[in-house]
Amino acid sequence: MNNDLLYKIAITKIPKVGAITVKNLVSYCGGAKAVFDATQKELMSIPGIGRTLAENIRHYNVLEEAEEELEFIAKNNVQCLFYTDEKFPQRLKHFNDSPAMLYFKGNAELNHHRIVSIIGTRTPTPYGKVICEEIVEELQKYNVLIISGLAYGIDVTAHRKSVSLNVPTVGVLGHGLSMIYPHEHRNVSDKMMKNGGILTEFTHRKGPDREHFPMRNRIVAGMCDALIVVETKVKGGSMITAELANGYNKDVFAIPGRARDKKFGGGNLLIKNHKAQLIESAEDVIGIMRWEQFEKNRNIQKQLFVELSEKERVVVDILRNENEVAIDRLSYIAKLQPSEVSSLLLELEFKGMIKTLPGKRYMLV
Repeated sequence: MNNDLLYKIAITKIPKVGAITVKNLVSYCGGAKAVFDATQKELMSIPGIGRTLAENIRHYNVLEEAEEELEFIAKNNVQCLFYTDEKFPQRLKHFNDSPAMLYFKGNAELNHHRIVSIIGTRTPTPYGKVICEEIVEELQKYNVLIISGLAYGIDVTAHRKSVSLNVPTVGVLGHGLSMIYPHEHRNVSDKMMKNGGILTEFTHRKGPDREHFPMRNRIVAGMCDALIVVETKVKGGSMITAELANGYNKDVFAIPGRARDKKFGGGNLLIKNHKAQLIESAEDVIGIMRWEQFEKNRNIQKQLFVELSEKERVVVDILRNENEVAIDRLSYIAKLQPSEVSSLLLELEFKGMIKTLPGKRYMLV
């Protein structure tokens, strides 16, 4: 039995202990097992941990539930990704409300070079479906991973088109991996395993409860470089996801609709309020994200003559190899804290060596 993983799963199952508290506990105690070894007095000395939470940690027997989860994981070839693990989605990791644990089944690289989330209504028009499929087709040649929520409508349209084109695609679920909801999407989810997969923060017995889907949306928003709203009304999950993406400083794009067309009212509102950039195709996204330019310049070697510190050179080497990188990915590759990377980037910008792009991405000048 993997005892380390057992305690990582167990800590996420303690009543009233959410992701933020889990990270706080692990940080102060030094590890998941150390949290369970701590006395109630020691736990209560941690900021934000009162008597009730300390008692829950000490007295709730969650190890048995964690053992059951481990059995399911081993039987179903599920990957467990704790927030301290290298394979945990690094674009998502640094947000305070990101999950402490993710469960993944499939073959996708969750730290893929480029990730695009495509979202929209569960009841799209034929036009919305066509636009969605065209976007996936146009993105194909730019080596992207497509993220969506495996829901009816735009979500599953994006997944199905990705599967047909062999574009890697990951569905983020609002329930555990023992089921697929809606069940009609079981077939497409099975096909996604070959070049993508399904991802969730919920243990396998958790069903598709109403409150789970807004939680799922923050993963869809947090994992991507760019989020595309294809078709949505003014109220709904897509608007929540777009707002989250804005809060995470992601690049948000929306397909416009006719004035007063309620089916496209959400996208129009995001554009009007400057919370999304208007696009008519994926080519607009590619241009704004500068991906086409980076593809053309991929093999050009830049010569640098400025004196650099050791850590500055690490950052520069990453930017030289990848051309354009988000700050969270820089932190991940360089194995440095985001605050330290921010200071290095500021210094390099003063030296005239790098340029800041939209969405806190950086490139060599």
